[in-house]
Amino acid sequence: MGSERGDAGTDAEDDPDAPVAVELDGVTKRYGDTAAVDDVSIRVREGEFFTLVGPSGCGKTTTLRLIAGFEEPTEGTVRFGGESVAGVPPEDRDVGVVFQSYALFPHMTVGENVAYGLNFAEPPEGVTRDERVAELLELVDLPDAADRDPESLSGGQQQRIAMARALAPGPDVLLLDEPMSALDARLRERLRAQVKRIQSELGITTIYVTHDQEEALAISDRVAVMNDGAPEQVAPPRTVYREPASQFVAAFVGDNNVFAGRVADATAEGELAVDVDGGDETLRVRTDRGGDAAAPSVGDRVTFCVRPEHLRVADGTAAVTGNALRATVASAEFLGETTRVTLDWGDRDLVVRVTDPIDGAVAVGFDPSDAHVIDVETR
Repeated sequence: MGSERGDAGTDAEDDPDAPVAVELDGVTKRYGDTAAVDDVSIRVREGEFFTLVGPSGCGKTTTLRLIAGFEEPTEGTVRFGGESVAGVPPEDRDVGVVFQSYALFPHMTVGENVAYGLNFAEPPEGVTRDERVAELLELVDLPDAADRDPESLSGGQQQRIAMARALAPGPDVLLLDEPMSALDARLRERLRAQVKRIQSELGITTIYVTHDQEEALAISDRVAVMNDGAPEQVAPPRTVYREPASQFVAAFVGDNNVFAGRVADATAEGELAVDVDGGDETLRVRTDRGGDAAAPSVGDRVTFCVRPEHLRVADGTAAVTGNALRATVASAEFLGETTRVTLDWGDRDLVVRVTDPIDGAVAVGFDPSDAHVIDVETR
Protein backbone atom coordinates (compact mmCIF):
# COMPACT_ATOMS: atom_id res chain seq x y z
CA MET A 1 0.00 0.00 0.00
CA GLY A 2 1.02 3.65 -0.34
CA SER A 3 2.43 5.63 2.56
CA GLU A 4 0.06 6.92 5.22
CA ARG A 5 0.11 10.64 5.77
CA GLY A 6 1.83 10.17 9.11
CA ASP A 7 4.81 8.62 7.33
CA ALA A 8 4.94 11.44 4.78
CA GLY A 9 4.74 14.02 7.55
CA THR A 10 7.54 12.67 9.72
CA ASP A 11 10.68 14.74 9.99
CA ALA A 12 12.82 12.17 8.17
CA GLU A 13 15.50 14.66 7.13
CA ASP A 14 16.00 16.02 10.64
CA ASP A 15 19.48 15.69 12.14
CA PRO A 16 18.97 13.82 15.44
CA ASP A 17 22.06 15.49 16.86
CA ALA A 18 20.96 19.07 16.04
CA PRO A 19 19.90 21.14 19.08
CA VAL A 20 16.09 21.43 19.16
CA ALA A 21 14.55 24.79 20.04
CA VAL A 22 10.85 23.89 19.76
CA GLU A 23 9.25 20.45 19.69
CA LEU A 24 5.65 19.39 19.22
CA ASP A 25 5.15 15.80 20.35
CA GLY A 26 1.84 14.21 19.37
CA VAL A 27 0.03 17.54 19.69
CA THR A 28 -3.73 17.62 19.04
CA LYS A 29 -6.12 20.55 19.48
CA ARG A 30 -9.84 19.87 19.35
CA TYR A 31 -12.75 22.28 19.32
CA GLY A 32 -15.72 20.08 20.15
CA ASP A 33 -15.57 17.13 17.75
CA THR A 34 -13.29 18.94 15.28
CA ALA A 35 -9.52 18.46 15.38
CA ALA A 36 -7.92 21.72 14.19
CA VAL A 37 -4.49 20.17 14.84
CA ASP A 38 -4.24 16.40 14.65
CA ASP A 39 -1.36 14.45 16.26
CA VAL A 40 1.42 16.77 15.06
CA SER A 41 5.04 15.91 15.84
CA ILE A 42 7.61 18.45 14.61
CA ARG A 43 11.11 19.45 15.76
CA VAL A 44 12.41 22.94 14.97
CA ARG A 45 16.17 23.33 15.25
CA GLU A 46 17.91 26.19 16.99
CA GLY A 47 18.51 29.10 14.61
CA GLU A 48 16.29 27.60 11.91
CA PHE A 49 13.81 29.43 9.71
CA PHE A 50 10.90 26.97 9.74
CA THR A 51 7.67 27.62 7.83
CA LEU A 52 4.18 26.18 8.19
CA VAL A 53 2.44 26.49 4.82
CA GLY A 54 -0.97 25.32 3.66
CA PRO A 55 -4.45 26.40 2.60
CA SER A 56 -6.95 28.17 4.84
CA GLY A 57 -8.22 25.92 7.63
CA CYS A 58 -5.29 23.49 7.51
CA GLY A 59 -4.23 24.13 11.12
CA LYS A 60 -1.07 26.19 10.60
CA THR A 61 -2.16 29.24 12.65
CA THR A 62 -3.57 27.06 15.43
CA THR A 63 -0.21 25.25 15.55
CA LEU A 64 1.56 28.60 15.93
CA ARG A 65 -0.86 29.65 18.70
CA LEU A 66 -0.15 26.40 20.54
CA ILE A 67 3.58 27.16 20.38
CA ALA A 68 3.00 30.73 21.58
CA GLY A 69 0.80 29.61 24.46
CA PHE A 70 -2.38 31.34 23.29
CA GLU A 71 -3.94 27.86 23.08
CA GLU A 72 -3.33 24.73 25.16
CA PRO A 73 -3.15 21.28 23.51
CA THR A 74 -6.00 18.83 24.02
CA GLU A 75 -3.35 16.10 23.81
CA GLY A 76 0.41 16.00 23.44
CA THR A 77 3.28 18.17 24.59
CA VAL A 78 4.98 21.37 23.46
CA ARG A 79 8.61 21.67 24.54
CA PHE A 80 11.11 24.53 24.41
CA GLY A 81 14.72 23.41 24.67
CA GLY A 82 13.54 19.96 25.75
CA GLU A 83 11.37 21.28 28.62
CA SER A 84 7.57 21.10 28.59
CA VAL A 85 5.84 24.50 28.56
CA ALA A 86 2.44 23.12 29.61
CA GLY A 87 0.67 25.75 31.68
CA VAL A 88 3.34 28.41 30.97
CA PRO A 89 1.61 31.64 29.83
CA PRO A 90 2.67 33.39 26.60
CA GLU A 91 4.51 36.18 28.41
CA ASP A 92 6.78 33.63 30.12
CA ARG A 93 7.64 31.55 27.05
CA ASP A 94 10.39 33.87 25.78
CA VAL A 95 8.80 34.24 22.35
CA GLY A 96 8.27 37.28 20.16
CA VAL A 97 5.10 37.30 18.07
CA VAL A 98 4.30 39.32 14.93
CA PHE A 99 0.63 39.21 14.01
CA GLN A 100 -1.03 39.65 10.64
CA SER A 101 -2.47 43.01 11.76
CA TYR A 102 0.87 44.30 13.22
CA ALA A 103 -1.15 45.67 16.24
CA LEU A 104 1.01 48.78 16.71
CA PHE A 105 -0.18 51.13 19.44
CA PRO A 106 -1.43 54.31 17.70
CA HIS A 107 -1.01 56.50 20.80
CA MET A 108 2.72 55.71 21.00
CA THR A 109 5.58 56.80 18.78
CA VAL A 110 7.48 54.25 16.73
CA GLY A 111 10.29 54.23 19.29
CA GLU A 112 7.82 53.70 22.15
CA ASN A 113 6.22 50.83 20.25
CA VAL A 114 9.58 49.13 19.76
CA ALA A 115 10.42 49.63 23.44
CA TYR A 116 7.08 48.33 24.72
CA GLY A 117 8.35 44.81 25.46
CA LEU A 118 11.19 46.30 27.51
CA ASN A 119 8.62 47.38 30.11
CA PHE A 120 8.58 43.72 31.19
CA ALA A 121 12.15 42.57 30.52
CA GLU A 122 15.62 44.06 30.61
CA PRO A 123 17.30 44.71 27.24
CA PRO A 124 19.64 41.88 26.27
CA GLU A 125 23.43 42.09 26.19
CA GLY A 126 23.61 44.83 28.82
CA VAL A 127 22.59 47.71 26.53
CA THR A 128 20.31 50.54 27.60
CA ARG A 129 16.67 50.82 26.56
CA ASP A 130 17.41 53.63 24.10
CA GLU A 131 20.40 51.78 22.66
CA ARG A 132 18.26 48.67 22.09
CA VAL A 133 15.57 50.69 20.28
CA ALA A 134 18.17 52.41 18.10
CA GLU A 135 19.86 49.07 17.36
CA LEU A 136 16.60 47.47 16.21
CA LEU A 137 15.48 50.44 14.12
CA GLU A 138 18.84 50.24 12.37
CA LEU A 139 18.33 46.50 11.86
CA VAL A 140 14.95 47.01 10.14
CA ASP A 141 16.29 49.89 8.00
CA LEU A 142 14.25 52.63 9.74
CA PRO A 143 16.93 54.37 11.82
CA ASP A 144 15.25 57.79 11.80
CA ALA A 145 11.69 56.68 12.57
CA ALA A 146 11.76 56.71 16.40
CA ASP A 147 9.73 59.92 16.78
CA ARG A 148 7.23 59.23 14.01
CA ASP A 149 3.58 58.34 14.40
CA PRO A 150 2.96 54.67 13.43
CA GLU A 151 0.01 55.71 11.25
CA SER A 152 2.37 57.80 9.11
CA LEU A 153 4.24 54.64 8.05
CA SER A 154 3.50 52.49 5.03
CA GLY A 155 2.26 48.94 5.49
CA GLY A 156 5.71 47.54 4.85
CA GLN A 157 7.29 49.91 7.36
CA GLN A 158 4.69 49.01 9.99
CA GLN A 159 5.45 45.35 9.44
CA ARG A 160 9.14 45.97 10.12
CA ILE A 161 8.37 47.99 13.26
CA ALA A 162 6.16 45.17 14.53
CA MET A 163 9.07 42.80 13.99
CA ALA A 164 11.46 45.14 15.82
CA ARG A 165 9.02 45.33 18.77
CA ALA A 166 8.83 41.53 18.93
CA LEU A 167 12.63 41.30 18.91
CA ALA A 168 13.27 44.00 21.53
CA PRO A 169 13.37 41.75 24.63
CA GLY A 170 15.71 39.32 22.84
CA PRO A 171 13.37 36.29 22.65
CA ASP A 172 14.65 32.81 21.99
CA VAL A 173 11.95 32.17 19.37
CA LEU A 174 10.26 34.49 16.86
CA LEU A 175 6.75 33.59 15.64
CA LEU A 176 5.28 35.29 12.57
CA ASP A 177 1.63 34.74 11.61
CA GLU A 178 1.14 35.73 7.93
CA PRO A 179 2.76 39.13 8.57
CA MET A 180 2.79 40.13 4.90
CA SER A 181 -0.62 38.92 3.74
CA ALA A 182 -2.07 42.45 3.53
CA LEU A 183 0.75 43.79 1.34
CA ASP A 184 0.94 43.90 -2.45
CA ALA A 185 2.95 41.24 -4.28
CA ARG A 186 5.94 43.42 -5.15
CA LEU A 187 6.33 44.70 -1.59
CA ARG A 188 6.00 41.17 -0.23
CA GLU A 189 8.96 40.06 -2.36
CA ARG A 190 11.15 42.87 -1.01
CA LEU A 191 10.09 42.36 2.60
CA ARG A 192 10.52 38.61 2.65
CA ALA A 193 14.15 39.13 1.70
CA GLN A 194 14.50 41.61 4.57
CA VAL A 195 12.84 39.24 7.03
CA LYS A 196 15.24 36.45 6.03
CA ARG A 197 18.22 38.81 6.31
CA ILE A 198 17.19 39.91 9.82
CA GLN A 199 16.64 36.32 10.92
CA SER A 200 20.03 35.27 9.54
CA GLU A 201 21.87 38.18 11.17
CA LEU A 202 20.35 37.43 14.57
CA GLY A 203 20.44 33.65 14.24
CA ILE A 204 17.06 33.50 15.97
CA THR A 205 14.83 30.44 15.73
CA THR A 206 11.89 31.55 13.59
CA ILE A 207 8.56 29.84 12.89
CA TYR A 208 6.63 31.47 10.07
CA VAL A 209 3.05 30.89 8.92
CA THR A 210 1.93 31.59 5.35
CA HIS A 211 -0.48 30.31 2.71
CA ASP A 212 1.89 31.51 -0.04
CA GLN A 213 3.88 28.56 -1.40
CA GLU A 214 6.39 30.76 -3.24
CA GLU A 215 7.07 32.72 -0.07
CA ALA A 216 7.58 29.51 1.90
CA LEU A 217 10.04 28.10 -0.63
CA ALA A 218 11.97 31.38 -0.91
CA ILE A 219 12.78 32.07 2.74
CA SER A 220 12.72 28.79 4.66
CA ASP A 221 15.38 26.36 5.79
CA ARG A 222 12.62 23.74 6.06
CA VAL A 223 8.92 23.68 5.31
CA ALA A 224 5.99 21.77 6.83
CA VAL A 225 3.17 21.48 4.28
CA MET A 226 -0.03 21.31 6.34
CA ASN A 227 -3.31 19.66 5.35
CA ASP A 228 -6.33 18.83 7.53
CA GLY A 229 -4.50 19.63 10.75
CA ALA A 230 -1.26 17.73 10.16
CA PRO A 231 1.93 17.97 8.07
CA GLU A 232 1.92 16.01 4.82
CA GLN A 233 5.67 16.61 4.42
CA VAL A 234 8.47 18.23 6.42
CA ALA A 235 11.60 18.88 4.37
CA PRO A 236 13.85 21.57 2.83
CA PRO A 237 12.11 23.64 0.12
CA ARG A 238 13.98 22.02 -2.75
CA THR A 239 12.94 18.54 -1.60
CA VAL A 240 9.31 19.58 -1.14
CA TYR A 241 9.25 20.97 -4.68
CA ARG A 242 11.19 18.22 -6.45
CA GLU A 243 10.12 15.21 -4.39
CA PRO A 244 6.60 15.81 -3.00
CA ALA A 245 5.62 13.12 -0.50
CA SER A 246 1.94 13.03 -1.37
CA GLN A 247 -0.50 13.97 -4.10
CA PHE A 248 -1.67 16.90 -1.96
CA VAL A 249 1.86 18.34 -1.72
CA ALA A 250 2.42 17.80 -5.45
CA ALA A 251 -0.76 19.73 -6.29
CA PHE A 252 -0.46 22.45 -3.62
CA VAL A 253 3.17 23.51 -4.01
CA GLY A 254 3.44 25.10 -7.45
CA ASP A 255 2.04 23.83 -10.73
CA ASN A 256 2.30 20.11 -11.33
CA ASN A 257 1.06 17.39 -13.67
CA VAL A 258 -0.07 14.30 -11.78
CA PHE A 259 -0.57 10.97 -13.56
CA ALA A 260 -1.80 7.60 -12.34
CA GLY A 261 -1.69 4.21 -14.00
CA ARG A 262 -0.67 0.57 -13.78
CA VAL A 263 2.87 -0.77 -14.15
CA ALA A 264 3.15 -2.81 -17.36
CA ASP A 265 6.89 -3.45 -17.11
CA ALA A 266 9.66 -2.83 -14.57
CA THR A 267 13.43 -3.12 -15.02
CA ALA A 268 16.07 -3.91 -12.42
CA GLU A 269 17.47 -0.40 -12.99
CA GLY A 270 14.27 1.15 -11.63
CA GLU A 271 12.57 2.18 -14.87
CA LEU A 272 8.83 1.56 -15.13
CA ALA A 273 6.52 1.38 -18.12
CA VAL A 274 3.16 2.72 -16.93
CA ASP A 275 -0.16 2.40 -18.77
CA VAL A 276 -1.56 5.80 -17.88
CA ASP A 277 -5.22 6.33 -16.94
CA GLY A 278 -7.17 8.55 -19.32
CA GLY A 279 -5.19 7.79 -22.45
CA ASP A 280 -3.73 5.08 -24.66
CA GLU A 281 -0.13 6.02 -23.87
CA THR A 282 2.44 3.99 -21.99
CA LEU A 283 4.92 6.30 -20.27
CA ARG A 284 8.34 5.43 -18.90
CA VAL A 285 9.25 6.63 -15.42
CA ARG A 286 12.56 6.20 -13.61
CA THR A 287 12.16 5.74 -9.87
CA ASP A 288 14.49 5.39 -6.94
CA ARG A 289 12.29 4.53 -3.97
CA GLY A 290 15.21 4.69 -1.55
CA GLY A 291 15.31 3.53 2.07
CA ASP A 292 13.22 0.46 2.83
CA ALA A 293 10.53 1.22 0.23
CA ALA A 294 9.91 -1.62 -2.18
CA ALA A 295 10.32 -0.92 -5.89
CA PRO A 296 7.04 -1.05 -7.84
CA SER A 297 6.28 -4.33 -9.62
CA VAL A 298 4.27 -5.25 -12.69
CA GLY A 299 0.57 -4.86 -11.91
CA ASP A 300 1.08 -2.25 -9.15
CA ARG A 301 -0.69 1.07 -9.48
CA VAL A 302 1.53 4.15 -9.28
CA THR A 303 0.94 7.87 -9.07
CA PHE A 304 3.68 10.14 -10.37
CA CYS A 305 4.14 13.81 -11.22
CA VAL A 306 6.09 15.91 -13.71
CA ARG A 307 6.67 19.63 -13.18
CA PRO A 308 5.66 21.95 -16.07
CA GLU A 309 9.24 23.06 -16.69
CA HIS A 310 10.24 19.44 -17.35
CA LEU A 311 7.73 18.96 -20.17
CA ARG A 312 9.12 19.48 -23.67
CA VAL A 313 6.72 20.84 -26.28
CA ALA A 314 7.02 20.46 -30.06
CA ASP A 315 4.78 21.15 -33.04
CA GLY A 316 2.01 18.59 -33.41
CA THR A 317 3.47 17.38 -36.72
CA ALA A 318 6.80 16.50 -35.11
CA ALA A 319 7.84 12.86 -34.85
CA VAL A 320 6.98 11.37 -31.46
CA THR A 321 9.63 9.26 -29.74
CA GLY A 322 10.04 8.13 -26.14
CA ASN A 323 7.67 9.65 -23.59
CA ALA A 324 5.23 11.72 -25.61
CA LEU A 325 1.61 12.80 -25.53
CA ARG A 326 -0.53 14.43 -28.21
CA ALA A 327 -2.40 17.47 -26.90
CA THR A 328 -4.02 20.74 -27.96
CA VAL A 329 -3.42 24.23 -26.58
CA ALA A 330 -6.46 25.31 -24.56
CA SER A 331 -5.22 28.61 -23.07
CA ALA A 332 -2.07 30.62 -22.41
CA GLU A 333 -1.03 33.16 -19.75
CA PHE A 334 1.89 35.43 -20.55
CA LEU A 335 3.97 35.83 -17.34
CA GLY A 336 6.94 37.79 -18.68
CA GLU A 337 9.92 35.44 -18.84
CA THR A 338 7.68 32.45 -19.53
CA THR A 339 4.17 31.64 -20.72
CA ARG A 340 2.01 29.25 -18.70
CA VAL A 341 0.12 27.08 -21.18
CA THR A 342 -2.80 24.79 -20.38
CA LEU A 343 -3.09 21.85 -22.75
CA ASP A 344 -6.13 19.68 -23.42
CA TRP A 345 -5.09 16.02 -23.28
CA GLY A 346 -8.05 13.67 -23.50
CA ASP A 347 -10.41 14.60 -20.67
CA ARG A 348 -7.83 16.38 -18.50
CA ASP A 349 -5.49 19.38 -18.44
CA LEU A 350 -1.71 19.48 -18.60
CA VAL A 351 0.33 22.56 -17.68
CA VAL A 352 3.60 23.52 -19.37
CA ARG A 353 5.85 26.56 -19.27
CA VAL A 354 7.37 27.78 -22.52
CA THR A 355 9.40 30.76 -23.71
CA ASP A 356 8.03 30.88 -27.27
CA PRO A 357 4.33 31.05 -28.19
CA ILE A 358 2.64 27.78 -29.13
CA ASP A 359 -0.80 27.08 -30.53
CA GLY A 360 -2.93 24.29 -31.96
CA ALA A 361 -1.88 20.66 -31.78
CA VAL A 362 1.39 19.87 -29.98
CA ALA A 363 3.49 16.90 -28.95
CA VAL A 364 4.55 16.86 -25.29
CA GLY A 365 7.40 14.76 -23.96
CA PHE A 366 9.54 14.33 -20.84
CA ASP A 367 12.57 12.44 -19.64
CA PRO A 368 11.78 9.43 -17.41
CA SER A 369 14.17 10.77 -14.74
CA ASP A 370 12.14 14.02 -14.47
CA ALA A 371 9.09 12.14 -13.17
CA HIS A 372 8.69 11.63 -9.42
CA VAL A 373 6.74 8.66 -8.07
CA ILE A 374 4.42 9.83 -5.28
CA ASP A 375 2.56 6.70 -4.35
CA VAL A 376 2.50 2.95 -5.04
CA GLU A 377 -0.44 0.62 -4.49
CA THR A 378 0.66 -3.00 -4.57
CA ARG A 379 -1.52 -5.70 -6.05
